[in-house]
Amino acid sequence: MTKAQLVQVVIAFFGSIFPAILFNIDRRKIGWAGLSGALGWFIYIIVFNDTQNAIAASFIGAIAVGCYSEAMARKLKTPAFEFLIPGIFPLVPGFTAYTSLRYLVENNISLAFSKGILALAVGGSIGFGIMLSTAIFKFITKVRKERLKYRKS
Repeated sequence: MTKAQLVQVVIAFFGSIFPAILFNIDRRKIGWAGLSGALGWFIYIIVFNDTQNAIAASFIGAIAVGCYSEAMARKLKTPAFEFLIPGIFPLVPGFTAYTSLRYLVENNISLAFSKGILALAVGGSIGFGIMLSTAIFKFITKVRKERLKYRKS
């Protein structure tokens, strides 16, 4: 990991702390919410460097944020959304959407369409990654409860 990428991870940490403050999350959990965003961006950088695919990198980063959020929610006995929502802020394709609108204003329809589709795909991959990680954790919890129920009987 280069120095510039390490700086990006630190910025992602702060980029997740500020929404956590905005959403009035408990002070003791703000650092954990910031770590969620830093972890998601760290995973994004690793996957993007290997694949050069922003959609796949956002998907894997969102899965990492979702799994981290579910695990911390169980550890700290709090809703997972306190870590999930601030954690995905660094992954949101804001600049891509801005670029798409800029090309649209400049009447460059083909580039606007290309960037717009990319922004939608990245947003969808983030949503699907969160959904998948939440479903996996709920499935694991259900299996554990069934095992305990089976052992007791």
